[in-house]
Amino acid sequence: MKKYVFFSAVIVILVILLRNTIINHKVVQPVKGVFSMGKSAPDYINKKGDSISTRVIVPDGYKRVSYEKGSFQEYLRHYQLKPYGSNIINYDGSTYFAQDWHEAILEVPVPSNGLQQCADALMRMRSEYLWDQNRKNEIGFNFTSGHYCSWAKYAQGYRPKIRGNKVTFHKTASTNTSTSNFYKYLNLIYTYAGTLSMYTELEKIKVKDIKIGDMLIKPGSPGHIEIIVDEIINDQGEKMYLLAQGNTPAQNVCLLKNFENTSTSPWYTFDENTSVDTPSYYFDKARFIRFK
Repeated sequence: MKKYVFFSAVIVILVILLRNTIINHKVVQPVKGVFSMGKSAPDYINKKGDSISTRVIVPDGYKRVSYEKGSFQEYLRHYQLKPYGSNIINYDGSTYFAQDWHEAILEVPVPSNGLQQCADALMRMRSEYLWDQNRKNEIGFNFTSGHYCSWAKYAQGYRPKIRGNKVTFHKTASTNTSTSNFYKYLNLIYTYAGTLSMYTELEKIKVKDIKIGDMLIKPGSPGHIEIIVDEIINDQGEKMYLLAQGNTPAQNVCLLKNFENTSTSPWYTFDENTSVDTPSYYFDKARFIRFK
């Protein structure tokens, strides 16, 4: 009997420790998946909606913040989705272990090479927007080394020669402005850029100034990053937001639930210098950056 009581107590303690221990998303993920089960489903989901703006319903008293037609903000808000209930699929075709965290899967293709991880997926979405807007000369990102690599130079045939932290560019290929070459360029970016380079390169945004397209980030190797894909406001000026993420391993980009406030899920609120707990990652501080 004493052994039974002892082992029961140990199990209870381990469960509590797991629930309250947040190290990185590899630890948080299974814990969040276990403790979220059984929570009531959000009331703000239209299962027939095929875009972010039609899938997620605005709570009473709120309205969507208006943005200019053709803007990156409108592009994200109307991003197309897979049918409701679609699973998160990894780059190798396997099913991701956690399927209770998302309300939608964005129609962002996942290359089978495994390179398109969390930051990479967001850089792809930004690049494809600029491509579609015929603003191709604006496509470019810094490597983690700090060296800028643009699509324009890559299309002209320039390729990086990398020795440690030293990077030089040399014309070693013929000019090629094709779409297929564009995705080869993105594979290069995925290899040499990430959350750390994005945080170093991009503008830091205060919580009071964030908008659609801004990214919640924990820079590092590894770090993590999530992007705001919708924004609403009420008469008191209070705002709420939707978050989407790619992940590691490379997988579908998904719209996240909010387990910390199920009454408004999947809508989120943020406060300056306050932690943000999302289904797959705990951000110790609400830090945001913005694409150029």
